[in-house]
Amino acid sequence: MSIAPHEAIGAAIAAARRSGRTALVGFLTAGFPSRDRFRDDLAAVAAAADVVEVGVPFSDPMADGTTIQRASFAALANGVTLPWILGEVAAVTAAGGAPILLMSYLNPLLAYGLERLPRAAAAAGVAGFIVPDLPFEERAELRGALDREGLALVQMVTPVTPPQRLERLCADARGFVYAVTMTGTTGASAEVPADVLAYMDRVRRAAPVPVCAGFGIRTREQVARFAGHVDGVVVGSALVEALERGEDPRAFLASLR
Repeated sequence: MSIAPHEAIGAAIAAARRSGRTALVGFLTAGFPSRDRFRDDLAAVAAAADVVEVGVPFSDPMADGTTIQRASFAALANGVTLPWILGEVAAVTAAGGAPILLMSYLNPLLAYGLERLPRAAAAAGVAGFIVPDLPFEERAELRGALDREGLALVQMVTPVTPPQRLERLCADARGFVYAVTMTGTTGASAEVPADVLAYMDRVRRAAPVPVCAGFGIRTREQVARFAGHVDGVVVGSALVEALERGEDPRAFLASLR
C-alpha cells in the first residue's frame, strides 16, 4: 500500500531509528557548486542520507549564514530556477532513494504559483517543503494546497519559541519538526550544551512527528551528542562546503555516523 509523501519522511527517519542511529538530513543548494553536476550530487546525497533537503536559491536568504548565502548567490548567477530544480529532482527521484524536501523562502513559491506548485512538486517526487519566512499564522493557503497532494509543511521551532506556541507548531507539523539549535543563522558550529538538549527533549515530547535538530551541526561528536534527544539532525553548511571542495558527499555523510 502506498503512503503519502509526508509519511515517507517520517518512515525514513523511523527506519534509521530502528537501526539504532540518528537519522541524517543532508542539505545542498540546488545548482551549487555546479549546475551541470547537481543531478549527480543530489543522487549521491540521496543515496547516503536518510532525508534530503534541497535549498531553492533566493536573493535574501535571511535564515542562512555565509556558506549558504554564497551558494545561493552563485546558483542564481548560474540561472537556477524553481522549474529547473523540479526537473532535476524528478530525474533523481525516478531512481528511488531518500525522500526529498525543498527548503525555500516564500517569494519563489509565490512566483511559481501556490495553486500549481503542489501538483508539480508531487509529480517531481518532492515530499514536502520547509519555508523559514512563512509565519505560522499565514500558513493556511500553502498548507491547504500541500495537503491536497499529501505533501509536508515542516514547522520550525527555536530555543526562544514560547511554550504554547511551540505546542501549536509541533501539532501542526508534517514530516518532522525542525528544531533550530540556536538563535541566529545557519553555519556556525554549535557546542550542544545541556540546555539545548533539554530544549530538544521538550520539543520531542510535544511533537507527534519526528524531531530533527539543525543549524551548526558539523561533526560526528555533535551528532552523537544529540542521540537520544532527537530523531535526526540536519547537516547543511558543512555538506555544502564539502561539495564545494569537490569531496564525495557519501564519504562525508558516512563520517558523521
